[in-house]
Amino acid sequence: MIQTAPVSHQSAWRSPWVYGWFSVLIAVMSANFIMIYFAVDNNPGLVVEDYYDRGQSYEKNMVARMAKNPGWAMHVSEPKRLRMNKPAVIEFRLATKEGGEVNPDSVTFYAYRPSNAKEDFSLPMQSVGNGLYQAEVTFGLKGIWDVLVSVEKDGEEYNESLRLGVMPAKQ
Repeated sequence: MIQTAPVSHQSAWRSPWVYGWFSVLIAVMSANFIMIYFAVDNNPGLVVEDYYDRGQSYEKNMVARMAKNPGWAMHVSEPKRLRMNKPAVIEFRLATKEGGEVNPDSVTFYAYRPSNAKEDFSLPMQSVGNGLYQAEVTFGLKGIWDVLVSVEKDGEEYNESLRLGVMPAKQ
């Protein structure tokens, strides 16, 4: 006579593998719901109300600006080490195609925080001679900043941009 091992009729739902899979599923779903909550609750408000109209006129504005471009040589220089809450001097050079001096009505430094519009700021830049302009800037947050220097002359505006990385303050 052949003997067989007793067959257990235990439910599959009591298996540790099933418990493990359900635990992983619940953890993933919980993490997703938490991320959705924070995304909706902490909206930085970077969307403008008239986004469609602005998008429609973007190409016309760019073509008009390119036609009016005087061809100046513009350059924003990045400081060696930008640290959070430490003042740094940003320099901007402006010259004609031939290297001559340009006398603009105003030069303004703008700093935009891509992830938080509340941190954006602007400063006037001061002329230090020979087409060189400077502004002493202190960034309040570490991370990526978009910088724009705007030159205004005779009612026209010309821009030069740069992306900066601000390091945390040394401890």
